[in-house]
Amino acid sequence: MTQVVVGQNENIESALRRFKRQVSKAGIFADIKRRRHYETPIEKRKRKAIARRKKRYR
Repeated sequence: MTQVVVGQNENIESALRRFKRQVSKAGIFADIKRRRHYETPIEKRKRKAIARRKKRYR
């Protein structure tokens, strides 16, 4: 779980920026987008095959 503690002299905007950075590094947004709709087993295999191809050519 992502958590940000706001310092005594810290403004809310900088704390919000830190929170957004932590959420993006943790991959929470990508996970939410992926789980938004049901993915059939065929779609899952295709997605993983594409990811393998991308990883191989890096």
